[in-house]
Amino acid sequence: MTKPPQTPGVSSPRLYVGANYHPHDSGPEQWERDVSMMSAAGLTVVRLGHLAWDSYEPKDGHFEFEWFDRVMDLMHEAGIGVILDVALRPAPLWLHRKHPTMDVTDSSGNRLYPNTRYMVDVGDPAYREHALRFTDKLTLRYADHPALLAFGIDNEPGDGPYSYSESVRWRFIGWLRKKYGTAESLNYAWAGQRWSRRIGDFDEVGLPRSGSIEGAPERVLDFRRFVSDEINEFLLSVMQLVEQNAPGALLTTNAWYYKEDGRYFDYAEIAYTGRMSRGGMGFYPGYSLVNNAGLCEALLGLARIQFESHSPFWCTEFTTMTAVPGSVRKNAYASLLSGNQMVCGWTWQSMHGGEEQYLQGMIDWDGEPNRKYDEYRQIAEEFAKIQNFGFPYLPQAEIALAFSFDSQLASAPFPEKHDQQLQTCFNAVLERNLDQRIVDLRRSTLDYKILVIPGAALIDEVSAANIRRFVAEGGTAIMTSYSAVASATGQVFSTTRPGLLHDVFGVRLGSYQEPELLNELSTKRMAGQHLDIDIGEARIIAEAPRFDEIHLRGANVLASIAGLDRDYPVATVNRFGKGRAVCLGLPARRPLFDAILDSEIKHTNIRPALEVPPGVLARQIDETHILYVNLDGVSKPITSSGSSRSILYDREYQNSFTLGPFDADFVELV
Repeated sequence: MTKPPQTPGVSSPRLYVGANYHPHDSGPEQWERDVSMMSAAGLTVVRLGHLAWDSYEPKDGHFEFEWFDRVMDLMHEAGIGVILDVALRPAPLWLHRKHPTMDVTDSSGNRLYPNTRYMVDVGDPAYREHALRFTDKLTLRYADHPALLAFGIDNEPGDGPYSYSESVRWRFIGWLRKKYGTAESLNYAWAGQRWSRRIGDFDEVGLPRSGSIEGAPERVLDFRRFVSDEINEFLLSVMQLVEQNAPGALLTTNAWYYKEDGRYFDYAEIAYTGRMSRGGMGFYPGYSLVNNAGLCEALLGLARIQFESHSPFWCTEFTTMTAVPGSVRKNAYASLLSGNQMVCGWTWQSMHGGEEQYLQGMIDWDGEPNRKYDEYRQIAEEFAKIQNFGFPYLPQAEIALAFSFDSQLASAPFPEKHDQQLQTCFNAVLERNLDQRIVDLRRSTLDYKILVIPGAALIDEVSAANIRRFVAEGGTAIMTSYSAVASATGQVFSTTRPGLLHDVFGVRLGSYQEPELLNELSTKRMAGQHLDIDIGEARIIAEAPRFDEIHLRGANVLASIAGLDRDYPVATVNRFGKGRAVCLGLPARRPLFDAILDSEIKHTNIRPALEVPPGVLARQIDETHILYVNLDGVSKPITSSGSSRSILYDREYQNSFTLGPFDADFVELV
């Protein structure tokens, strides 16, 4: 392969706009046409290689890269940077035939033919051997190619069905032996005395049905931890090989780890190593311009992958499909406020075959551009205007929200899972235009003023010690219901709840109560899940299927449920060391959580957000530049002191201006 000379600027943009492209679907004539159209749209990045292992290795050990050399050269000649995926799933069919142990086996013992993608047991040794061989060949060939912007580590890692093969069972047994040592220790951790399920020796261990918590949660928790460990071990081994073959190359991914009908895994392990130099994900906020729920979910997804990394984030996939005109642009600007640096549309062309042939890209099936092409061209033009003014944005968070893989699993039996409460709390902080970080309690130094613990059901000793230290040193912790219920093994604490933290919060949590039943005793004839809550001089209304019965053990009452058979404390605060610990007896509910959050924001002197109307997101990107995004369909008045200039629209403003419906503006303070 001949290497073209370096093109200045391939990696220079501060903001990237591009597309996912599948050259293995076509040939040289179409490649040249497509690259020309990409250049005309101002695209600066393209993601290649995913879903295409057997296009590079059509037969075992026979590699064909020459065809792809031309694709890389074309991108380089056009000044377009390439994210080259090391796409190790789906594996080629010839590899499945050679090593059937890597096939997925369902919970009934049936070995499944790999009809769809991701049907591979990533822990299988034979699969891993071939996957690393492919990684080695691909990365050595393109490590020095001038078009290379980054290597992508797998595609949607964690997606795909669980395998229940005998091979998996024996690997799980090995994992349990290493963790517990003896059958007696395993029986204690798994509450083996329940339902006559003691293990006589490790050979009696079976695999929990379907990987979901429909049986003994302790067993399911360990099985899911085992699967997570195998995925992380595999991905880290791939990363190590890429680092060895391409020192200094950027690494990114297209994470889909939170898709819980797949092999959901603990991505925090990779995030906190700092080795994924550009956290990446598919950003899919839905197709609506008006409904912002999907945008909020996508922004939380970004934060859940980024954790506390200070590196820029890359949305390596971004919506096309039937998105309402203007919605991609609105969502692209909103993502910049969370530290995103890349908008890479999925996909360039509507495909002609396979299970995604009816997904719509920027180019129609016949190669003609459509309105999404025009919208991405507009985004590229506008990002080029603003990219040299403080981007990518680095959030300066003083508020942290705890999220944990273990708690997500342990919260499965509750009326709402850990991540549902997390979303509610995340939305509250987002609407206040305050930066926030998602943190792992076991790994974070918790260098924040406020720590929100939203339904973190499983609190182990390390997490509890970190929370204790955080509050003692002057931090404020706000913990919602369903938190600190279970120990590290997944069993409900036999000590006072909230387990390991009851003295920090100064309460004892008794049984939970159900408003729908207690309202039979309501003095005001309330019904359903309705709750009247008195907080200070105000009364707020909330609904919840349960609330915790809080008994004071040193804490003071901030709010109470009124009008039932008696008043019930529902929000308390306790002084612990130099800090404050706030316990909420409800799962995250905006009326109560908002009131408590506003009070604690004032108490902790958190930096005030920019003053904007509701429905507008805004951040000061650097000392003299502010980005505004209007999420609503009505114009919003924006007030500023003195003169300013719109870089997007080349307009001069004096003291105020109007932000149009669903519009964005990037303003320079004069």
